[in-house]
Amino acid sequence: QVQLREFGGGLVQAGASLKLSCSASGRGYSNSGMGWFRQAPGKEREFVAVISRSGDTQFYADSVKGRFTVSRSNAENMLYLQMNSLKPEDTAVYYCASQSIFGIAATIDSSRYVYWGQGTQVTVSS
Repeated sequence: QVQLREFGGGLVQAGASLKLSCSASGRGYSNSGMGWFRQAPGKEREFVAVISRSGDTQFYADSVKGRFTVSRSNAENMLYLQMNSLKPEDTAVYYCASQSIFGIAATIDSSRYVYWGQGTQVTVSS
């Protein structure tokens, strides 16, 4: 069974940076297309950034474009999200997600992601 675990969240001031990491393990994990999603209190979950299996293709939500960077290390089964110039509206629980072994492309469609982490809280104070 595939397990995803996020870490690196925390409380920071506006303008600061954070780097989230997600480790993947378990039987069935195959370095598929992956992504970061977030859910703020009272809001629906939204996509933040996604990346293809090869790492060559990434998509970003307009709200984070130019500030966040998604990357991965297939050799280490790791996914990263570098977050710079954080804003209070970035406050949310951030989730790491992975597609099945057949999903190699980057997609913002959350229904394509079959494995999800427990999430890590990011809080940005003004």
